[in-house]
Amino acid sequence: MEWITAENVVAVATALLGVLVSLGAVWIDRFKPQRKRLGYRVQLNTPLHKEGDDRDGGVMTVRDGEVLGSAAAGATLVLLRIENDRDLDIGIDDYGVVPAEHALRITFGTPAVTVRGVVATVPAGWNGVRDDLDAAPRLGRSGNAVLVPRVALDTGQYFKLLVQLSGPVADRDIKLHGTLAGGSIRRNRSTTPDDQAGRFSPTARTVTVVLTACVVALAAIIVRERTPPPIGCARGSLTVTGSTAFAPVVREAAKAYGKDCPGATVTVDADGSTSGVRELAETGARTKGSPAVVALSDGRGPDSDPRLRAHTVAVSLFTLVVHDSVPVRSLTLEQVRALHRGDVTRWNRLEGPGLPADLPDLPVLLVSRDADSGTREVFQRRVLGRNEAAQSSRDCATVDDPEAKAVRCELDSTAQVLSAVGRLPGALGYAEIGAVAPAKGLHRVDLDGRGPVLEELGTSPYPYREIEYAYTWGDPPADSLTASFLAYLSRGRGQDVVRARGHLPCSTPKGLRICGEADTGP
Repeated sequence: MEWITAENVVAVATALLGVLVSLGAVWIDRFKPQRKRLGYRVQLNTPLHKEGDDRDGGVMTVRDGEVLGSAAAGATLVLLRIENDRDLDIGIDDYGVVPAEHALRITFGTPAVTVRGVVATVPAGWNGVRDDLDAAPRLGRSGNAVLVPRVALDTGQYFKLLVQLSGPVADRDIKLHGTLAGGSIRRNRSTTPDDQAGRFSPTARTVTVVLTACVVALAAIIVRERTPPPIGCARGSLTVTGSTAFAPVVREAAKAYGKDCPGATVTVDADGSTSGVRELAETGARTKGSPAVVALSDGRGPDSDPRLRAHTVAVSLFTLVVHDSVPVRSLTLEQVRALHRGDVTRWNRLEGPGLPADLPDLPVLLVSRDADSGTREVFQRRVLGRNEAAQSSRDCATVDDPEAKAVRCELDSTAQVLSAVGRLPGALGYAEIGAVAPAKGLHRVDLDGRGPVLEELGTSPYPYREIEYAYTWGDPPADSLTASFLAYLSRGRGQDVVRARGHLPCSTPKGLRICGEADTGP
């Protein structure tokens, strides 16, 4: 069923949890039998010393006769509060002892500590509590223990015991012993001030916390469902494949799009122009609708299916690169073609205008892209005028085919080409202009004295350039992430990224003219 989504399931479960907690709270408060509870807490535990004694701070100074008799050396004063902290009254018959016996026994550590005196205090008006404390057997002491008679305590009532001990005792060693029929006895945490009542009962606190969490969860779901993305943005996931030469541009644009449009994830997985377009065609043929995939191609891709749609994105510039060991700054088209035909296999044998006189005696190592590369296809069509020779080397340095005229290898990506050219003396390769700047160990080579200059596009005869196409399967829906991201590349921040990487966006006035030309030849 269509309504069964993750958001709806969470919303229903959250609402149901809130209802169940509320019903549970009512049942606990109204119907569940409650247990009586007698609590006790230590509110004061401090050593005593006489005035004039040489003692450290943190103790109480007394004079003889001001507390429970004489303040002997090592004496300690402890204040206990005994309280009914539940909603049920505690009667004298709830203690489970005969009237002649003490109901409670409070111990203070080991037998080495003795109780020297004890005084009970009761708030004014609670005469019943005071009478119970005075009834036989009365409040008393024995060794290290205080003996307490049966005391009836209504809800919220309490009494306090001020006890003088012969020595120090830790709070944890002060314990209250006894039994309470239909209830329990436990130590409570001390609060300040004594008589301040809690704002919420434990049940009320639990209900408040759970209901608040439910409301927050429901609000988050509503906001997520009803708050639209920023204008021009879309949510979801998109995969961009194809050209490795244009991939750095798209990665940077995807990162910027993710910041401008929260909730969108654009993943760039480039594997070559031809391979990317074919992968899109295969995915589209087995997917209902338009898959969230864009394939980038340096130049027109293999339009193997009429349902593929080509969208112009930018005009890209490419360049030849050579290892720094070869001091060549410009080559003619005929010199480049001679090197790739294998007519010249060593750099010092290359002839023609504009060459330095001291060309090194190094082998010419041709580093190329594989057959799926759009960069290679553009190089073959616009620079060589023919296909490159067959691959003759796997390591780009030595010949595997003894009949080959040139050392030529094929690599899978632009990054691999630049890495190989930068580390192999005598190597010659090609790449997209924006990818060359961070590469080390190599430099660009002009063609016929012309370099790849973005500002000269449309007027310069520089040949090694091409339109970047973005292929989709059919026309993506207008509100889809595919359509939104393609539009992002043509305007605003996305257009700035394309231009900063050395490309001319097709959406600019000059780009519109160049990208709209039917003949993109030199």
